[in-house]
Amino acid sequence: MFLSRSIPLLLLSFFLLLDTSFGADPLYHICFGKDNYTSGSPFKTNLDSLLTTLVSKVPPSGFGTGSSGEGNDQVYGLALCRGDVSSSDCKSCVSDAGPELLQRCPEQKGAIIWYDNCLLKYSNVEFFSKIDTKNKFYLLNVQDVDMDFMEFYRKIKQLLGNLTDEAVAGPKLYAYGELGLGGYKTLFGLAQCTRDLSADDCKTCLKGAISDLPSCCYGKRGGRTVGGSCNVRYELYPFVDV
Repeated sequence: MFLSRSIPLLLLSFFLLLDTSFGADPLYHICFGKDNYTSGSPFKTNLDSLLTTLVSKVPPSGFGTGSSGEGNDQVYGLALCRGDVSSSDCKSCVSDAGPELLQRCPEQKGAIIWYDNCLLKYSNVEFFSKIDTKNKFYLLNVQDVDMDFMEFYRKIKQLLGNLTDEAVAGPKLYAYGELGLGGYKTLFGLAQCTRDLSADDCKTCLKGAISDLPSCCYGKRGGRTVGGSCNVRYELYPFVDV
């Protein structure tokens, strides 16, 4: 079910959200380039070079930016791996993301793709250090929460707010944590930004992502806002390696 092209709501089964072994499949992609390139053009050559550079540049730290070419043929790119992902899994994800995105957005000069383990974005327009408010989607756990949702959402905001503060204070702009709900229940959450953002912009991005959650995931046991600059997620089960 799609609410709009720019901000879709994807209804995934509980088991798809639970089992991250499906992470090799993209979560979603958006082709946003207004301009096209042709096969064999200087832009395509520069794009291929950039994607190769990101595959080698990103895995050691989990994040990297780059550009290739000049003038109208210049292309800018960014890749980010989830904060807990190993270098080898990061490299595998970024390596898969480039060819997959070229196949899904053929000859378009702007595109972005998300996996559980990473995101990759490129454009002929320089976008570094700017909050991406256009490329965004939502995922939800289809199971309903068995408690008052407004109280549940207050706990979500408390946890994700704490994780936002932790993320912006750290070098990775990433945080994962948990909050006890009583009755042997625990809420788990994640907050992460692309590292080209300043701490203030990261906080702004994450606050916006958190505020989107009720409209996408009201009454649900889990949900996430996934964007080109930041993402947040909550679940009633642990979903990353720590």
